[in-house]
Amino acid sequence: MMARRKMSLNELSEKVDITLSNLSILKTGKAKAIRFSTLESICAALECQPGDILEFREE
Repeated sequence: MMARRKMSLNELSEKVDITLSNLSILKTGKAKAIRFSTLESICAALECQPGDILEFREE
């Protein structure tokens, strides 16, 4: 979604008010959880739905 919106990680970090390192953890899929408020902010900044950026993976 970031590529579709031509938005850098730095720009998204500023819009969502989340640290670059935490956003990077989310982007790489290394996060174990995400707050709904953070997900809502990311979706608002990227103008998308949660299903556009989340993926279910069985471990």
